[in-house]
Amino acid sequence: MNTIDSVVGKRIRASRRALGMSQADLGRAIGVRFQQVQKYETGANRVSASRLWAIADVLGVDVTQFFDGIEPVVASGVGKDARTRDTMSYLSDSEKLELVELFSALPSSQRQAVLAIIRSMADSEAHAALAAVT
Repeated sequence: MNTIDSVVGKRIRASRRALGMSQADLGRAIGVRFQQVQKYETGANRVSASRLWAIADVLGVDVTQFFDGIEPVVASGVGKDARTRDTMSYLSDSEKLELVELFSALPSSQRQAVLAIIRSMADSEAHAALAAVT
């Protein structure tokens, strides 16, 4: 399995879930069974360009959304050997998506307060991890 296929599949899943659409609904809309949608979403099967275009259309997103934030880690890797870093991997985590949605609903002053708390917690964790190593 190619890592890019996996990332694209995760993005399909995240977009579908954000709409509250089932795999069966997406499958019907693009002319495949839900099992095929499962294979696309896990990266087990590659999505052809035309099928990806249809999926983007049904989900109401630009096809480039499935590739945004994918960056090469090693320039020498190609094909199945290519390694990538998905800078938008949070899209496949329902807790992180919920956090983003709730955060976005806050007024600006509260968002700043929440960010200050999270930064403080992250700094404490980083210091604790460093202390454990030394």
